[in-house]
Amino acid sequence: MAIDKPKVGWQRWLNAMKYSYAGCWSAWKNEAAFREEIILAIVLIPLALWLEKTNVERALLIGSILLVLIVELLNSAIEAVVDLVSPKFHVLAGRAKDMGSAAVFVSLMLASIIWFFILLL
Repeated sequence: MAIDKPKVGWQRWLNAMKYSYAGCWSAWKNEAAFREEIILAIVLIPLALWLEKTNVERALLIGSILLVLIVELLNSAIEAVVDLVSPKFHVLAGRAKDMGSAAVFVSLMLASIIWFFILLL
């Protein structure tokens, strides 16, 4: 049996980009919350760039929105793995899904607080 050499350099980078695109596309197709948060990002990121704020404030505004997307992707990955491993209800599976959902909620609260403080205070 032949062993493939590990991918390095540009090939590794291209493969990583391909897998990342596939993950984003899968989340877009299968996760309504991800689609809603992408639409929110499409509105809020240009708004953050348009507002007359410092670069640090812009970075916080945009970064908080990107953090929500990151946490949503991780939550979706957790849910997919839990569903694969245990299609029946199990208290630990439910706990894992609930904690992932809580992480998304906390990231949304963080983004809201950042936007509130930068825009209104």
